[in-house]
Amino acid sequence: MNRSKILGLAIVGAGAIAVSGCASIREPSGYIVDATLLQSVQPGIDNEQSVASTLGRPTFESQYGEKTWYYVSSTSGRKPFVRPRIQQHSVLAVKFDPAGNVVSTEQTGIDKVAYLSPDGDATPTLGRERSFLEDLFGNIGAVTQPGVGPGQ
Repeated sequence: MNRSKILGLAIVGAGAIAVSGCASIREPSGYIVDATLLQSVQPGIDNEQSVASTLGRPTFESQYGEKTWYYVSSTSGRKPFVRPRIQQHSVLAVKFDPAGNVVSTEQTGIDKVAYLSPDGDATPTLGRERSFLEDLFGNIGAVTQPGVGPGQ
């Protein structure tokens, strides 16, 4: 082979390796969604036992109000040295009546996700801030005499 061809192949190979290193890594988590199984859950026909046998146990259950099972699924993409970002997100909510029969099913997506941004690196609290010396020497002179205090 010609020396320039070898050099050209080496450059193309190095470029391919460099580009593949920047590819996004997909990380699925939570419930694995199967559209056929989701469509098989029918309000008025299924109950808790049939839903558990079809979809499995939920990701979590409601603690208050009407009984609801939530199946949560998300896929995040991560590039090297960058914080992961959610690419796909879905929540299936299966609501039950008091007898345990399915009342309704609702599926939502990433449009319902709330993004929170913390306010700085400190948690705001009520009250006044005290310095180290006030904390250290703040109780000097605050001790009451025996027999003279609250409850005496």
